[in-house]
Amino acid sequence: LIVVMLLGALVNAATFGSFTFLAPVVTDTAGLSELWISVVLVLFGAGSFVGVTVAGRLSDRRPGLVVAVGGPLLFVGWPALAELADKPVALCTLVFVQGVLSFALGSTLITRVLYEAAEAPTMAGSYATAALNFGAAAGPALAATTLSTEFGDLGPLWMSGLLVAVALLIAFPLRTVVAAGRSTEVLQ
Repeated sequence: LIVVMLLGALVNAATFGSFTFLAPVVTDTAGLSELWISVVLVLFGAGSFVGVTVAGRLSDRRPGLVVAVGGPLLFVGWPALAELADKPVALCTLVFVQGVLSFALGSTLITRVLYEAAEAPTMAGSYATAALNFGAAAGPALAATTLSTEFGDLGPLWMSGLLVAVALLIAFPLRTVVAAGRSTEVLQ
C-alpha cells in the first residue's frame, strides 16, 4: 500500500509540477501569444480525459501493462517536452501526450491503492486522496525550485522527468506488487 501510494504521489507531483508552470513555456519558450495558454491547457485536459478513459479499461485487469508502457514513456516525455518546447507543434503534441500518459499512469496507481486497501474500503479512498493531494502540493513546490536555475522556465519539465525516474526506480524492483491485478476481495 505504501509503495503504490508513493508511486501515485510521485507521478502526480510530476504532472502538477509541469502543469502549474506551462504558461511561461507557451509564451516565453515557444513564443506564442497568451491566447495559446488556454489552447495548451485544453490539450492537456483532453489528453487527461483520454488517459483516464484508456487506463480505466486496462488498469483493473492489466495494471502492469499500463505501468510498464506508460511509466517509461512518461519519463521520456517530460525531457522531450523540455527540449522541443520552442517548437509550437511539438509543444502542443507533447502536452497532449503527456496529459494522456500522466493520467493513465496516475489513475492506474491510484486504482492500485484502492485494491491494496480493499479490506478497509473507507480508508482506501482516504489513502488514495492523500497520495494525490500530497503529489499535487509537492510537485509545484519542487518544480518552483528549478525556475531560478539555468533551466529557467523549462526547469519544471526537467523536474517532472526526475520525479518519474524516481518512481520508476522504486517500481522496478517491486513490479510484482505494482502490477498485481484485482484483489479477490474486490471481485466478491
